[in-house]
Amino acid sequence: MQQSAFAAAWLLPFAAPICLYVAFTDLREMRITNQAVVALALVFAVLGVFVFPFQTYLWALAHLGIMLVLGIVLNAGGVMGAGDAKFLAAAAPYIAIGDLNLTLPLFAAVLLAAYGAHRVAKFTPLRRLAPDWDSWEQGRKFPMGFALGPTLALYLGLAAVYGA
Repeated sequence: MQQSAFAAAWLLPFAAPICLYVAFTDLREMRITNQAVVALALVFAVLGVFVFPFQTYLWALAHLGIMLVLGIVLNAGGVMGAGDAKFLAAAAPYIAIGDLNLTLPLFAAVLLAAYGAHRVAKFTPLRRLAPDWDSWEQGRKFPMGFALGPTLALYLGLAAVYGA
């Protein structure tokens, strides 16, 4: 992995709870809150300056802007929800470009697991544990935050252990 193990170890304890909150609120309300997205971006903005070389930090912040523009375009095209687009933008600085070959398959695996778990819970008695969640009643729509949040948390965990 190209991500710094040192940086990931510092970012993980602050970002992981936000990622899990994003997964939970998207399941419960079918929305990713602006507060969670801003908190994730702020964690990187504040800690990143201390754990990355300054030029790396600036490039990572540029990834936030690039992904925000791309997310707005994808949202306007109906490809993804606005919360998903904002979360991807806030998460982009955390991921080293050289790790995309790991991150994309990791996301695919987490997405399949999340989708399967959501469908199993939706159509079994497990649904009674959270009967009022909005995600149960969305037809074919899926709460992507349930996959996006854990993907970032897992990536940071892997980077903390196996990073450069």
